[in-house]
Amino acid sequence: MRATAKLGGRLAAGVSAAALLAPPAFAAPADDARDARIARLEAAVASLEARVEHDQALEQQNGELRGEVDDLKAQVADLRTSTVEQLQDVRQTAAAQPQISFPNGRPTFATADGAFTASLRGVLQFDTAAYFQGAAGPTTTDLRRDGPALGTSGIDAAHARNLKDGDLWRRARIGIDGTAWKNFDYRLLFDFAGAGVENAGQLYEGWAQYSGLKPLHFRVGAFSPEDGLEDQGSTNGMPFLERPGASDVARNLAAGDTRTAAEVFANGDRWLISGAVTGRTIGVINTGTAAATPQTFDDQLGVVGRGAIAPLHGPDWLVLVGAHGSYVIHPPNLSGPAASGVTPITSYQIRLRDTPELRVDGTQFIDTGAINARNASEVGLEFAAQRRNLFLQSEVESFHVGRSDGLTDPTFSGWYVEGTWIVTGEARKYNAGTAAFDAPTIAHPFNPDGSGWGALELALRYSDMNLNFHAGAPGSAPSADAIRGGDQQVVSFGVNWYLNPVFRVLLDVDHVHIDRLSPNAAAYATPVGAQIGQSFTAIAVRTQAAF
Repeated sequence: MRATAKLGGRLAAGVSAAALLAPPAFAAPADDARDARIARLEAAVASLEARVEHDQALEQQNGELRGEVDDLKAQVADLRTSTVEQLQDVRQTAAAQPQISFPNGRPTFATADGAFTASLRGVLQFDTAAYFQGAAGPTTTDLRRDGPALGTSGIDAAHARNLKDGDLWRRARIGIDGTAWKNFDYRLLFDFAGAGVENAGQLYEGWAQYSGLKPLHFRVGAFSPEDGLEDQGSTNGMPFLERPGASDVARNLAAGDTRTAAEVFANGDRWLISGAVTGRTIGVINTGTAAATPQTFDDQLGVVGRGAIAPLHGPDWLVLVGAHGSYVIHPPNLSGPAASGVTPITSYQIRLRDTPELRVDGTQFIDTGAINARNASEVGLEFAAQRRNLFLQSEVESFHVGRSDGLTDPTFSGWYVEGTWIVTGEARKYNAGTAAFDAPTIAHPFNPDGSGWGALELALRYSDMNLNFHAGAPGSAPSADAIRGGDQQVVSFGVNWYLNPVFRVLLDVDHVHIDRLSPNAAAYATPVGAQIGQSFTAIAVRTQAAF
C-alpha cells in the first residue's frame, strides 16, 4: 500500500540521518554532545511515529469512505432497478386500463387490446317547414285531393288538404353500438320521435353481427338491409332532408327501417355484395305516418340483394356503379281470416305510397291503394361519381306486383338525379362498409374567433315517382285493372352548413307537382276522371346534432 511504502521510506531516512550524526567508533564525544544528539534522534523518532499514526488514520478513513461509496453505488443501482420496474408496472397498468376517446364527437370506450368497444350514439333532428299552396276554391272547381287521411280510412273530399306548417322531431334516437371479443358487433338504438308526434320510444335498430370470417359479415335482428345508394347513405349526412320518392318506395317494399332480417354481406375497399332474408317491420314505417304498423296475421317474407363496385377511381375521384333488388315472396296478411275462419288469398296485399319528400306534413299524395297480390318485386340501378368537392348520384327503380285476383300485373317506375358542390372544398366521404357516400370531413370547424367557419354545401335534385298503371285519359272512368296512384315530381334545392362533425343546419326548398286522376269519383267527390293533383312549394329547415 502507498501509505506503508511512504512510512517505510521515512523510517529509512530517519535511520540514515541518525547514522550520519553518530560519531565514529574511535571518537569519544563529550557527554553533553551525546545527550543532545540522543534528544534530537528521539524527537525525530517521535515525529515519524506521529506521521505514521496520522497516515494510518487517513488510510482508515479512506477505507471507510470507500465502503460508504460502495454502499451508495449499490443503493443507486437498486434505486435505478426499482424505478425501471415501477415505470414498467405503471405503463403496464396504464395500458391495461380502458381507453376513452371522442372520434367525431362520439363518446367511445375500448379495452387496451381493442377486443371490446362501446360507443354512445345519438341523433336529434328538428324540422320546421312552411307550405305554400294555392287558395281554396269552390268544391265544384277546386278538385285537389289527397289520399286517405293518416291513420284513418277517410278522404278529405271538401277541398285540398291544408298542409301543416309547423315543426317536427324527425329523429330523436339514443343507443349504443360496439364490438365484443373482436369479431362480434352489435347495436341497440331507440327512437323517441315521430311524424307529428313524440313517441314514448320504440326499438329502431337491434342486431348482432359476426365478422370473424373476413370479408364476410353475418347480421341478424332489426335493421335496414342493403337496398341501394340512397338507402345506405347515413341520414346524418344526406344532402337533403329526405330521400327521393323512388328510393323511399323501393326500400319500404322489403327492406327499410326497423325491418327484421338476416343478412350476409362482404365488402372491400371498392366493392360490396349482400343478400338478406327479410320479414316484417317492428315499428313505425319510415314514411312519415303517425300510425303504427298494422297488425298482421301472417308476416311478410322477402329477399333483398345488392352489388356495387367502383371500377374507376383515383386519388381524388371515384366512379361507382351497382344494382339492387328485392322480392316479396308473399305479402303480409292485413285482413285476417274471414268469418268462416278461412283466410282468403285476397287478404295478402301490397301498397305503395309516399309523401312529397318532406315529413312535417305527412300527407301521402301518391298512393296505389291496396293491391291484392301474391308477390311483388323491385329492381334498381345505381350510379355515383365524385371528383374532389363535386358529387353526382342517380338511381332508377322499376316495380312489379303479381296480382292474385286475375287482373293484369301492374308495373311502376321512378328515378332521381342529384348533385352537390361543397363550396369550402371538402369532399363527401366514400364509406366502404356500405358502398355509399356520407357527410364530408370538415377541414375547419366553426369557431367564433373566425379561425373556421365549417363546411358549406349546395345541392340540387330532381325526382320522379310514378305510381300510375293504365291510368287512362282525363275525364274517363278507370279500367278494371287501372291504378291511379299518381305521378309525383319534385325539384329540390338545398343548402347545408356543417358547423363541425356533430352539428349541422339544412335548408331545403322543394317545388312539388303531382299529376293524378281521380281513382273513384264517388269516394273522392269529383267528376269521373278529374285531375286531383296539385302543385305547391315548401321551405324547410333542419337543426341537427348527431354523433
